[in-house]
Amino acid sequence: MKMSAAVVALAFSLVLASFANQGHGALQEGFYKGKCNVDVEKIVSNIITPLVGQKPWITPALLRMQFHDCFVKGCDASILLDGSSSEKTAPPNLSVRGYDVIDLVKAAIEKMCPGVVSCADVIVMATRDAVAASKGGWYSVQTGRRDGLVSLAKNVNLPGPSVSVENSTAIFNSKGISTEDMVYLLGGHTVGVTHCSLFKDRLYNFNNTGRPDPTMQPSLAFFLRLRCPQSSTVDNTVNLDQGGSSADLLGEPTSNIVDNSFYKQIVFHRGVLQIDQALALHQLTKDTVNTVAFAPNDYFLTKFQQAMVKLGAVEVLTDAQGEIRKSCRATNF
Repeated sequence: MKMSAAVVALAFSLVLASFANQGHGALQEGFYKGKCNVDVEKIVSNIITPLVGQKPWITPALLRMQFHDCFVKGCDASILLDGSSSEKTAPPNLSVRGYDVIDLVKAAIEKMCPGVVSCADVIVMATRDAVAASKGGWYSVQTGRRDGLVSLAKNVNLPGPSVSVENSTAIFNSKGISTEDMVYLLGGHTVGVTHCSLFKDRLYNFNNTGRPDPTMQPSLAFFLRLRCPQSSTVDNTVNLDQGGSSADLLGEPTSNIVDNSFYKQIVFHRGVLQIDQALALHQLTKDTVNTVAFAPNDYFLTKFQQAMVKLGAVEVLTDAQGEIRKSCRATNF
């Protein structure tokens, strides 16, 4: 009996759908199930969770690492490679921390399941567990990435702290990330610190006016000037999320907690970095900021988690592309 062309086409499409559902050529949740005799994600969690309790800086460090990795040639762990001209040596990456944390996790996985789990996936899983350990909630991540073979400082072109909202939006959009998701991802500034040198111009000579940035709350500017004297040769640090600081009476310190406090701060003109404050003022982003700031915290956590998954899918290597490194600091050849 002859089959019509339509029936044949339908059968063929069902076969393709079957293969697609298996995740071939794409990221998927639980990629390592059945590939190792151990629960890979549990290995990661068992290391990261207690570490964050001891060293809260790990959460912002890993968030920054994932962003810096994914925005340069995709999420391929190229930021981890050592070398005299590797991405690590680029100015924006000189202050990136957490490499030893990734090494620790990778070594534990290699001991139990050698040659299977990529360093690119380790970054994503470790970051997720750090967020969860900082009260940001646990979320499922996709795995199946492969590690890149090239890491060059000249490829690093990341948006700086004074980038305009328009330019930041264009950069994120070029990576397939929407403007709304950009706002959620910059909510990662709810944890961590920044150096005075990255915003000191806002305190003393904004845009060469000889005056502070008028969009910064005066009481915050006063407090930050105490921490960042104009003539100081020491580059001090301050919390990116000023909720609960000594200049704020709104509540308890939240700089080690992943929550929506950051958005509340920038709504009240308490953003430290120029781009952070601009998010609350620009027509492209202010509505999203206001929604997150005054919605229940769980709203932000859901949006942030979803945006992190999207970040982790930027320009990934899969299947036979790249390799699975034995050491995250060097390629296999």
